[in-house]
Amino acid sequence: MIRLLILCLGLVWPGLALANDWAALERPGAFAIMRHAVAPGTGDPAGFDVTDCATQRNLDDRGRAQARAIGQAFRDRGIPFDTVLSSQWCRCAETAELLGLGAVQPVPAFNSFFADFSDREDRTAQALDLIDGLSGRAMIVTHQVNISALTGRSTRSGEVLVVRRAGDTLEVLGSILIDP
Repeated sequence: MIRLLILCLGLVWPGLALANDWAALERPGAFAIMRHAVAPGTGDPAGFDVTDCATQRNLDDRGRAQARAIGQAFRDRGIPFDTVLSSQWCRCAETAELLGLGAVQPVPAFNSFFADFSDREDRTAQALDLIDGLSGRAMIVTHQVNISALTGRSTRSGEVLVVRRAGDTLEVLGSILIDP
C-alpha cells in the first residue's frame, strides 16, 4: 500500500510542483507565455482569414470568462507586465485584451503554424529573436503548437507557462492554470 502511494505521488508530483507557481515569475529573466483561452474545436475552418474573425475558431463564453479570471488573478497578486504580445489570430488577441494587463501588440512571430508545419522552424526562430529583444516582464498569448516548439511542452487552453530563455529554447520554470 505504501509503495502504491509513493508510486502515485511520484507520477503526479512533477505536475503539482509546477501548478500555479506564481513565485516563478520572480526568477531572473522570467516571463509568461500563455495558450489562448478556451476556443472550442481544433485548427481553423476552411476559408480562414487572419483579418476576419468570422472565418476563425474563436473564444466561447467559457473562454472569455477564463481570460478575464486569469487577468484578475494576476492583478490580485500585483503582478504587472511591461509588454503584452499576441498572435494575430482573433482567439489570441481577444484573450490578451480580456486579460486586461496592458496594451496588446499583435505579432506575426506568434501566429500559429498548425495548418503548415513547414513554417515551424522559421516562426520559432522569429519568436526567439523577438523575445531576446524584450525588456521587463512580458506576457505572450499564442497557440499550443508555438508553445510546444518553444518549450517542448504541451499546454491546456488558458494555461500560462512561466519561462525564461535558455539556449535555443525556453526553460519552463512553472505553470499557472485557472480553469474556465
